[in-house]
Amino acid sequence: MSYTERFNVSVSGAANGPAMVFAHGFGCDQRMWRHVVPEFEPDHRVVLFDLPGMGGSVPDSYDVERHASLDGYADDLVDLLRELDLGPALLVAHSVSAMISVLVQQRAPELVERLVLVGPSARYLDDDGYQGGFARQDVLDLLDLMENNHFGWQAPLAGMVMGDPDAPHLTAEMEDNFCRTRPEVARRFAAVTFLGDNRADLPGVTVPTLVLQCERDSIAPVSAGRYVAESIPDARLVLLDTTGHCPQLSVPDATSQAIRSFLTP
Repeated sequence: MSYTERFNVSVSGAANGPAMVFAHGFGCDQRMWRHVVPEFEPDHRVVLFDLPGMGGSVPDSYDVERHASLDGYADDLVDLLRELDLGPALLVAHSVSAMISVLVQQRAPELVERLVLVGPSARYLDDDGYQGGFARQDVLDLLDLMENNHFGWQAPLAGMVMGDPDAPHLTAEMEDNFCRTRPEVARRFAAVTFLGDNRADLPGVTVPTLVLQCERDSIAPVSAGRYVAESIPDARLVLLDTTGHCPQLSVPDATSQAIRSFLTP
């Protein structure tokens, strides 16, 4: 089976335009980009896909050993990009996919022209002199909840991710996304996401990079985005005036505008 089939790939937009590949975050699928993609379809070839174990990806695309670290996800994306034969692409990556895309750029630099990292965090755990936003015990408590209560973690995590009591429909959408994820996959992927540390990978990025960070984000605080932007040699940080971890849902127009400005010489 091709990678295009395995990862539920959809391609739209200008057939001869430069490629834009959108990668979603933990517990979600490609529909997270539905409000942003139309802005770029007139002049770009837009590619959407679902990460292994998420959305409409083929169930056996997820492998316990391969996906025990972000390396396996990065290998998947490299293989997919080579199969699609798009030429150098702009990778637009949300949340954990931001670090997956950082790894892709270093493994296959010929495949990546630019990076847009939306709500990135190179390390979610606080460390000496570093504010990631979470204490280790908080993450361990979340993982324990996911292990022992398969249907009890989605609502509180969705509330934390969206963070805006005035937008209950967005929180409900995020909770629904989480509920559709296989429990065993969600727990393992959460551990890979929240216990990882990719800070050492950032200085190796060799392409222009845009870091988009929400001003009020409980998952990836501004300090995390600023660290990513300052650690990548050719990066700029843009703060979005919104609450939560998903600006492509909360402020899609501002998100699209920031990306468009980054692409404009």
